[in-house]
Amino acid sequence: MRGLNGAISLARVLRANSTAASTFLRQPRTAPCAATYCSHSIPKNLIDRSDLSIPPVARSDIIGFRYYSSASATATTSTPQQDLKTRGAEQHSFNPKEVVLFQYEACPFCNKVKAFLDYHGIEYKIVEVNPMNKKEIKWSDYKKVPIVTVDGEQLVDSSDIIDKLIKRMHPDYDLNADEEKKWREWVDNHLVHVLSPNIYRTVSEALESFDYITTKGNFSLYERLVAKYGGAAAMYFVSKKLKKRHNITDERAALYGAAEQWVDALKGRKFLGDLEPNLADLAVFGVLRPIRHLKSGLDMVEHTRIGKWFSEMEHAVGQTSRMSEHK
Repeated sequence: MRGLNGAISLARVLRANSTAASTFLRQPRTAPCAATYCSHSIPKNLIDRSDLSIPPVARSDIIGFRYYSSASATATTSTPQQDLKTRGAEQHSFNPKEVVLFQYEACPFCNKVKAFLDYHGIEYKIVEVNPMNKKEIKWSDYKKVPIVTVDGEQLVDSSDIIDKLIKRMHPDYDLNADEEKKWREWVDNHLVHVLSPNIYRTVSEALESFDYITTKGNFSLYERLVAKYGGAAAMYFVSKKLKKRHNITDERAALYGAAEQWVDALKGRKFLGDLEPNLADLAVFGVLRPIRHLKSGLDMVEHTRIGKWFSEMEHAVGQTSRMSEHK
């Protein structure tokens, strides 16, 4: 009975947020995830280094990486081809002592945050939250993930976490640029919703997803067995409800359509941010990265034009900046 209750509990966690359920997927590089939630909480004591001395920068023409300065004409102008990660390191004083991400391995919103941290080379530790008891975040009034602590300050909601971090790195970054903002919202309001119906589309795909979740997630051996079979069965049926809720008639068609929509948005550019990824590129990549080696992700790359962009993003993001497991 305890095992059955555990499986039901896990299914409720996943069902409670359809976007969370959308990402129990495989992440190629590192990282762990397994249900989803995101939102906001009150920061406590993060050290805001944005007021420290920052070398003056002239305007960059790179789309999606907009920071400005009243610097005189003597300021050095970066060339568009210059690596943003290298340039970013030279231009900001954001250097936190400890960044910790509380997550589920399969949470799409958690993966968005990880893609941002990896791309910008911000070292972070992972705390994998057990979705059944959430004991790892009992200290917080906020009971969803991702939660990020930066030198002790709590940040919540994936988009808000990213907004706050980029502003600390580059105080003049324009978060309201129409194209970038539009596609970041598209990720949260559309892309994540087509994932669950795809990764739990069939019984075998649901088992494939939960095999990964239970291997990478924070589960005891008993919980793994319960979650894998009970959770996969529950999410198979839940995904059918999510499919109906989001007016999806054909799961794969919806996934392929979203992938093609994104490629069309690039308008022939290497990235939406032109020569370097912007926050929208990182959001799409973060959400899709875990499914890349699941059947749904393999099918997506085979049947759409997204493969080239995805490979470019893997190269641009580079190796993970995740540190050893946080205890």
